[in-house]
Amino acid sequence: MLEVIATGIGLIALTVVMHAVGTVGLMRSFARHFAELEARFKARTALLAIVWFATALMILHVLEILLWALAYRWLVPSHRLDTFEEATYFSFVTFTTVGYGDVTLGVDEWRLLSGIEALDGILLVGWSTALLFAVLQRSWRGLGHHGN
Repeated sequence: MLEVIATGIGLIALTVVMHAVGTVGLMRSFARHFAELEARFKARTALLAIVWFATALMILHVLEILLWALAYRWLVPSHRLDTFEEATYFSFVTFTTVGYGDVTLGVDEWRLLSGIEALDGILLVGWSTALLFAVLQRSWRGLGHHGN
């Protein structure tokens, strides 16, 4: 059990670093790109900024989910997750806490890892939600009185 918890903590640390690097890069890019447009910031620009930012966050989450899927394929007995696609599907439904239950890790010691991934997903999706909200606020303020 300690090995599973240590592995989960390691994966959380990796995804948090990925998320930190990714979101700092996104915020810098957002600030740089959309700051130039500030004088002529319109509703169309705000929508573009929000869509661009949300899409980039989703790509970042997919990369984090793929890291978990790789860990499952490497660590969990192969008869539990037969293919990388199945490991990726399992990771998606676990990370997002949907948890359909149609694919499970079974009863071996590695099933605890899925609960740890769900905690990671909650943390990182919450982080992304907070950043997206900040972008929405910034976009709204940028519209000022000239929001066509």
